[in-house]
Amino acid sequence: MLVHPNFDPVAIQIGPLAIRWYGLMYLVGFATAYFLGRWRIARGRAGRITLALLDDLLFYGVLGVILGGRLGYVLFYKPGYYLQHPLEILAVWQGGMAFHGGFLGVVLGVIGFSLANGSPPLRVGDAVAAAAPVGIFFGRLANFVNAELWGRPTDLPWGMVFPGADCPEPWPLACGRHPSQLYEAGLEGLLLGVLLWFAIRRGALKRPGRVTALFLIGYGLARTLIEGLRQADALFVTPDNPFGHVVRLGGDWGLTMGQVLSLPMLAVGLALLAWTARRRA
Repeated sequence: MLVHPNFDPVAIQIGPLAIRWYGLMYLVGFATAYFLGRWRIARGRAGRITLALLDDLLFYGVLGVILGGRLGYVLFYKPGYYLQHPLEILAVWQGGMAFHGGFLGVVLGVIGFSLANGSPPLRVGDAVAAAAPVGIFFGRLANFVNAELWGRPTDLPWGMVFPGADCPEPWPLACGRHPSQLYEAGLEGLLLGVLLWFAIRRGALKRPGRVTALFLIGYGLARTLIEGLRQADALFVTPDNPFGHVVRLGGDWGLTMGQVLSLPMLAVGLALLAWTARRRA
């Protein structure tokens, strides 16, 4: 089996100031999305979005990801703890971000940007959805660098031993786990980004909302699938619930928190796709 390289999570240390790989990956994701927007504007493929509006949109997006991601983690995963320790909600340096919270934050950001600038929300949403897989890709790479959110045990040849991961009996001492962070980077980031690029090349932007719908469907499917290979959050794991299902369907069957939050994305995406199919291009 493979062994995780055990990267140092701190990329740059300047005295007491520590710049972590996780923060750098966020920065790279936002920067890549920004320059992708500039590239589309320069080629006249961004509709009425100008460079000034792109700056505003990036601000709304960053605010939505950070605030939404943090509040999503607080509300979805540890509401009881933060209810007793409300000041720790602000301690983002201790970790704790949730994709689905960041997604909802970006949705609110898109709506706020559209209302402030008189832009069609679906068109703005399509522009954001087209760039989102880039950020997801780098974010999942950051999870891998941090050796967090690893997968369930596996004896496949690419199973990886992660530092800090326990070895449940009677599993062999060389406890390989699915590198689920890389699975998600490949599916939710790389593959989804390529599929959206092909859809845009085939005219998906002519039907406002279609790119957003495809993103919701693609992410919902990929996350629901990978959750079956990902180690459940320890908050939900008990001796009688080893897979951390928050919705028990009987026996070893159930839904994890990630699946519970992803299935509505899939449903909304399918409904939006059907709606765009009925509208004229």
